[in-house]
Amino acid sequence: MHCELVVPGLFAAAAATRAPALELLLARGRRRGADSQRLEGWLREAFELGELPLAAGAFTISDAGEAFWARADPVHLRLMRDRLILVPAAAFSISAAEASALCEALNRHFATLTFEPVEPSRWCVRLAEDLQGVSTENPLDLAGREVGLAMPAAGHQLVNEAQMLLHAHPLNDAREARGEPAVNSVWVWGAGRAPRVPPAPWQSVSADDPVALGLARAAGSRQRTLAGAAAAWLERSPEEGRHLVVLDALRAPLALSQQTECRAVLEALERDWFAPLLGALRAGRVGMVTVHVPGGGERSSFETIRGDLRRFWRRPRALEHYA
Repeated sequence: MHCELVVPGLFAAAAATRAPALELLLARGRRRGADSQRLEGWLREAFELGELPLAAGAFTISDAGEAFWARADPVHLRLMRDRLILVPAAAFSISAAEASALCEALNRHFATLTFEPVEPSRWCVRLAEDLQGVSTENPLDLAGREVGLAMPAAGHQLVNEAQMLLHAHPLNDAREARGEPAVNSVWVWGAGRAPRVPPAPWQSVSADDPVALGLARAAGSRQRTLAGAAAAWLERSPEEGRHLVVLDALRAPLALSQQTECRAVLEALERDWFAPLLGALRAGRVGMVTVHVPGGGERSSFETIRGDLRRFWRRPRALEHYA
């Protein structure tokens, strides 16, 4: 079995803590360079979409069909002097009831659009037509940045109307009264119709990210929600084939500069994934472990087989070495 891990932000969190099992895998394995890119860019390339944009909205919806969809994720826009700063939903909580109520209000207002809260913090909108030139950036990648000029013209009217409606919604009055950020805007990105995706090389794709699961579904791979740890994942995985696991738990705390949370997440990944997979590699249960690090710049992929573990002269180094 070949287990491929995708761990965005891994080297950006390098200073958080040591990870002995991961450090050994990286030191003993073979390195391959690649261009630095976000998770969405890595997925687009890995699933061989070519020049096609990543239709994140259509891949998030399980039954998108031939319709045009976009992600319309709830965000909080904070006015700081003359700048609008984006706060993604990962920085605050939204209940399922709140997400449903706000999307219902948006649907009553927009006659030709349909908003759907796939998850409380991940919304989609069905479009009457494609929005050319809409943003391709996940709001997590814009956390804390000025976005007044970042929204392409294609989404301005939709967003402006949504902002006016959300600002006046009593649910946001209640949130502000409790000291919580208002859900006062949506970030529209990843618009388009789901393209035809070539067959993927992986028998299964495990992830929490709905875009990764949607790509797997379109490519004919088995889609699985992410197991809590490698032990549970190994129990339900076959002995042969290639399998992709997206471990993106570092992405939100890194975007929000939460160093304590980064440390806790990296420690959990080491305990629950890297150390068990190193043990499985030593025992022969896994034939190869590959670690992909989107955003890692050079040397962003590391392939390790059992025999590589005997290369004792390649001593493990702290993750900061690869940053």
